Amino acid sequence: MRTLLDIVAANRAGERTGIPSYCTAHPETLRAIFAAYRDDDAPILIEATCNQVNQFGGYTGMTPADFRRFAEGLAADEGVDADRLILGGDHLGPNPWKNEPAAIAMEKAKAMVAAFVEAGFTKIHLDASMACADDGQLAEATMAERAADLAIVAERAAASRQLAYVVGTEVPIPGGETETLDALAVTTTTSVQRTIDLHRTAFAARGLDAAFDRVVGIVVQPGVDFGNDKVYAFVPEKAADLSATVASLPGLVFEAHSSDYQTEAALAALVDGHFAILKVGPELTFAYRQAVVALAGIEASLGPAEPSGILDVIRTEMRAAPKDWRGYVAADEREAAMMLFGLSDRVRYYWPNPRIQAALGRLHRNIAEGRPEPGLVAQATGGLVGPAIDPAGLPRQLVRQMVGAVVAKYRAAARDGGAG
Repeated sequence: MRTLLDIVAANRAGERTGIPSYCTAHPETLRAIFAAYRDDDAPILIEATCNQVNQFGGYTGMTPADFRRFAEGLAADEGVDADRLILGGDHLGPNPWKNEPAAIAMEKAKAMVAAFVEAGFTKIHLDASMACADDGQLAEATMAERAADLAIVAERAAASRQLAYVVGTEVPIPGGETETLDALAVTTTTSVQRTIDLHRTAFAARGLDAAFDRVVGIVVQPGVDFGNDKVYAFVPEKAADLSATVASLPGLVFEAHSSDYQTEAALAALVDGHFAILKVGPELTFAYRQAVVALAGIEASLGPAEPSGILDVIRTEMRAAPKDWRGYVAADEREAAMMLFGLSDRVRYYWPNPRIQAALGRLHRNIAEGRPEPGLVAQATGGLVGPAIDPAGLPRQLVRQMVGAVVAKYRAAARDGGAG
């Protein structure tokens, strides 16, 4: 099995290879990802963000140690060896506590980094770019110095384990843009070099030269992004100078964030341009939501005595607690549709809701009891038909088909090779 370092080295040497980075904490979505890897031995990179998972539980309620047990348990259920998992911590820094003074936020960020590393996460994205309550305009040198301060903690917590660091933060906001942009500015070669130089200097000042040698990636903006109703497609020609910069960055490749909804060809072009790490998040749970909506369509055709009302329940619960979608959905005549179908997939924050879970349970029971005909299933799902379809297993089968299609696209673009 190739390691992350093997993949980075191969990509730098001109091999057309990379690795998808799956950022989701949704259990059925993770199960579908692992199922897609069951029959080969390729490594599987799973990441958790600082807001999803931290020492206080994040919005998932999980600490880093909890998340590791959770992910490894799901992998085992799908017949995937835990040794194949590479666990990453994304945007580790003061962001969850940005409304507090910097000194307090950074102490919490240090504790978070220690918790991730102690839990066995080995890919660590150090990101101290967010200004805290008393910062004002944050200088790039300060960002680098704070990242180096976090690296000190990571190195102490690592003991004998070898970490791989990622630095930089020229990325879209998590979850996609909140407003429509006319164009995206590709990171300049000057900016890349400045980011690396500032981090190298900050690490060296703290006696972390060896740790800086373990920086394998830098996050830059290649010109990809998405909003609730728009995808900004990758244009390789616009990033040609940026891609060429890799030759002057010893041991490093680029990491592409918000690559969701790009075509396979665009993702493959990113890998060819030394964006060896392709992060994807909302597109995965968007695919899960697609499966649920397809099942709701099947249920409606069956006409059960007690319909789940799943889509109405989702919208009701989202309106009752709007903080996770209001900033992403325009307050206009399309609001109801875009709450549910927007590319930012704000629905993903609401799946654990008890009323939504109860409606999902009813939906699954209605499908199993209604025994939908193959033609009805095919119509609602866009072609899923065959003798192996079992009504009781249809919900999971459909999730695996739809999430699996996203995984297959990323794996093909990254040319991760599978068992080969």
